[in-house]
Amino acid sequence: MITFIKRHYDFCLGCAGYPEGHIQAQSLEADIGFLKQKQDNGAEYVVTQYCYDNDVFFRYVEKCRSAGVSIPIIPGIMPVYTLKLTQMLSKICGTTITDEMQRGLDQLDATDKDAVIDFGVDFAVEQCRGLLKKGVAGLHFYTMDRSRSTKAILTHLREENLI
Repeated sequence: MITFIKRHYDFCLGCAGYPEGHIQAQSLEADIGFLKQKQDNGAEYVVTQYCYDNDVFFRYVEKCRSAGVSIPIIPGIMPVYTLKLTQMLSKICGTTITDEMQRGLDQLDATDKDAVIDFGVDFAVEQCRGLLKKGVAGLHFYTMDRSRSTKAILTHLREENLI
């Protein structure tokens, strides 16, 4: 599809990347091979599936660079919106909930929506802080049509002059 679009239209095209490997991929290395092919066919940047561990993201970037992927790789950020949604999506997407995150989630009352959102904002701010301080090319937020959390995250990052 990237090849077709590049051949017929003057678009800047991005593509998807998966720091923990696509759920249907044979291996992370094979998945990165497909990412390299997307780049070779004209993709100009990568937006990754969200992950909750910055070390996983940075190891992924290193592996991509070693495989010849040179385009910007932008991390996906998924704040916690509800406990149920977080658990469900992590299973569907193959995203690991870190021990640190799980300990925080375990302390929350799922019916206290504000506390859950506040936890999600705080966790995402910390994650974004670490990513930005290491020079990522940008951030992509999975908002799930819920702008409150993303707005709060961006406010915190602006207050710290990180964006």
